[in-house]
Amino acid sequence: MLEGGNFSNQETLYEVLSVRKDATYDEIRAAYKSAVLNTHPDKAQMALNPLVSSSERNEFLSVQKAWEILRYPKSRAEYDKQLQSSRQNLEIVATEIEIDDMIVESTADSVELLYPCRCGDYFSITSRELGQIGISVREDGEMELHTSDSVPASVVLGCGSCSLKARLVTNKT
Repeated sequence: MLEGGNFSNQETLYEVLSVRKDATYDEIRAAYKSAVLNTHPDKAQMALNPLVSSSERNEFLSVQKAWEILRYPKSRAEYDKQLQSSRQNLEIVATEIEIDDMIVESTADSVELLYPCRCGDYFSITSRELGQIGISVREDGEMELHTSDSVPASVVLGCGSCSLKARLVTNKT
């Protein structure tokens, strides 16, 4: 559905249609209709004007692509997932850690995994947060993947005090 996974140098489909990421279907449809009127080759008479750049001609195709992906809930959800993953992979991380490297602390209602940061605080993630991405954590710290297809290969964790980030590798291949 998406060509490549690198969103760093290109507009998102939301930006192509000039809508927020949380826009409703009706807002996306209205933005698409407006954009298509402004970029359609017949409307802008691009076909008759040889001086129109190829980037302007491609703008119409970008609007079409954005609509085709964002109009359907399933393809939009997949796009959002890939966009989030791409942005997460672009974050600069101080260190890469594995679940086995983390300290397990059990409380009455959850398990928290901690990894010491060089500032003295910790990178942390709870069993509840891991459960949301498809990983169960028992009180002894043992992990169980529910469905390996839906579990992200890594999760970026922020330090509790400073701006450093660590990448927690959750799915070693």
